[in-house]
Amino acid sequence: MAWLLVIVAGFLETGFAICLKLSHGFTRLWPTIAFAVFAMSSFGLLTLSLRKLDVGPAYAVWTGIGASGTAIYGMIFLGEVASTLKIVSIVLVIAGVIGLQLSSPAH
Repeated sequence: MAWLLVIVAGFLETGFAICLKLSHGFTRLWPTIAFAVFAMSSFGLLTLSLRKLDVGPAYAVWTGIGASGTAIYGMIFLGEVASTLKIVSIVLVIAGVIGLQLSSPAH
């Protein structure tokens, strides 16, 4: 259950990063409100998951999902450039998160 919380928190991190961009420096009301809701929810779920999980692997999964999800969303929906290097870098972030998780003592 704790890992499910981390995964959901990671997707919420993607949401708050996207809303941060859409808020245009907190000048647009609804994206700003959405940012606050996503951010508080993401940090809240991460906090709950850390009661059961080691901080290193959990934080890596959370940030990996957030960073990769935000970059992918930007390329698909915000017109950001999708270069080979960017895609390879996203794959490397995911591989690093998986490697860190597999190297934890529980495995």
